[in-house]
Amino acid sequence: MSNIFNKLIDKKNTKVFLIAEMSGNHQNSYKGAKKFVEKAILSGTDIIKFQVYTPETMTLKSYKKDFIVKSSVTKWSNFKSLYDLYEKAHTPWKWIENISILLNKKKFPWFASVFDTTSVEFLEKINCPAYKIASPEVNDLNLIEKIAKTKKPIILSSGLSLVEDLDLAVKVIKKYHTKFAILKCTSSYPAPYKDLNLLSINFLKKRYKCPIGFSDHSIGDLSAKVAVTLGATIIEKHFKLNEDSSSIDAHFSMELSKLSTFKKDLNEIKLILGKNKLFIPKSSKINLSGKRSLYVKKEIKKGSKFSKNNIASIRPSFSLDAKYFKKVIGKKSKKNLNFGDRIKQKDITNF
Repeated sequence: MSNIFNKLIDKKNTKVFLIAEMSGNHQNSYKGAKKFVEKAILSGTDIIKFQVYTPETMTLKSYKKDFIVKSSVTKWSNFKSLYDLYEKAHTPWKWIENISILLNKKKFPWFASVFDTTSVEFLEKINCPAYKIASPEVNDLNLIEKIAKTKKPIILSSGLSLVEDLDLAVKVIKKYHTKFAILKCTSSYPAPYKDLNLLSINFLKKRYKCPIGFSDHSIGDLSAKVAVTLGATIIEKHFKLNEDSSSIDAHFSMELSKLSTFKKDLNEIKLILGKNKLFIPKSSKINLSGKRSLYVKKEIKKGSKFSKNNIASIRPSFSLDAKYFKKVIGKKSKKNLNFGDRIKQKDITNF
């Protein structure tokens, strides 16, 4: 299972990996969480990701002004405090432990976002193979150091990070020689197209010299497809069960029934993009005969000159390359040539 994460953070990787994020889309039941995982596997996701926190590890149980939910998302703003929101959204750790056992038996890849040191300790006990750091935690260098010390692959989201934030986080990770990837992210739920700024994928690739992906909070599949054309090799997206309209993140999540087609499209885009060089593919080589070359269109006697009247640049390509047309004109033929004959270098004087 760790092998997929090694590929995920390999700079030479060209495959697109799709991560299905469950987040709070478990309908607040173990049955719902388990059903999500089963459907995600059947739908063809490459990796399943959980979020590991409790209300207490995220915030304080306070109703002072600082802790009141400030969000444009109606579903989230209905909660009085951050504590109330996270209490509704979190996945009980026992559920994650039980599901991880099921996934390990199936040898199916999974990992988790961590939000404090206790969640790292918990995940280490159940052998989590890799770690995700959400963008609000990128400035928590103590947390990042604890993760980096595990030597397990790390994926960072950029959403709420300035360059200096990412620089500091990456510096800590590199201190422990831990491999990592970065996901371009816009921390809006849903994220509007005008704020995605996907061209920064190129900036991130150049600056951090690591695999770059896209944590997609937009509606639909277009943004992720654009990200892949720009070089993203990891796509993380929130999914939900088709019938789920009540979960905390359902409003911006893609239905699991669309995952299979979504994944197929992403990998076909990568296939279409090909390599960063110009070459003639195998499927086209059969048509190379369609290129132009120089043929005799009117009888030429030995010692006579080649001219526009007796040679032509035509298809097929079996004769002398058409690029030599001007060089041949005015030269003399070493032999008699008939209509439709090929022209060869050895038949031309002073070629």
